[in-house]
Amino acid sequence: MSQTKELQSELIAQCRRQNTKAQMQLYDMYCRTMYITAYNFVKREDVAEDLMQEAFLKAFQHIESFNGKVTFGAWLKKIVINRCLDWLKKRELRIVSLEDHHRDVSDENDWEVNNSVTIEQIHDAIEKLPDKYKIVLKLYLLEGYDHEEISQILNITEISSRSQLHRGKNKLKELLKKYHYA
Repeated sequence: MSQTKELQSELIAQCRRQNTKAQMQLYDMYCRTMYITAYNFVKREDVAEDLMQEAFLKAFQHIESFNGKVTFGAWLKKIVINRCLDWLKKRELRIVSLEDHHRDVSDENDWEVNNSVTIEQIHDAIEKLPDKYKIVLKLYLLEGYDHEEISQILNITEISSRSQLHRGKNKLKELLKKYHYA
């Protein structure tokens, strides 16, 4: 086991004993990454910071439910994303489940864009997408979740996740055409 994993395991054990210094060390290890994750969803610095901190509080309050099947970072990231989705829902942004019988999903690995398109242009184009596509795209592309995980997080079917990703990708291609989509 690497030193980092050993340290992390020890910190988690101490957090289970309500050790605030250990909580602060875990916070320091993950706060930047979790802030970026939150910001990718809410696009407001103050809200992202609040949601990230709320997620840490929830994680420390429920640290006993962390079973080690996934890394602490993955477990925490799911809490952060769920806090962000709750915040978005409260703002009346609805995630619409598409009908399950629609199965026109193309190859998910076809994400090539022309070298002249910048990362900023791609991020700007994603932000212009309807929320139901934007959220699935962010979970899939930016956070690395698969369709099974997305379906659980958003409470939709895997087929809906695939359909929304496909439709979002097509809309993204349209938005990027002005940058010579390849």
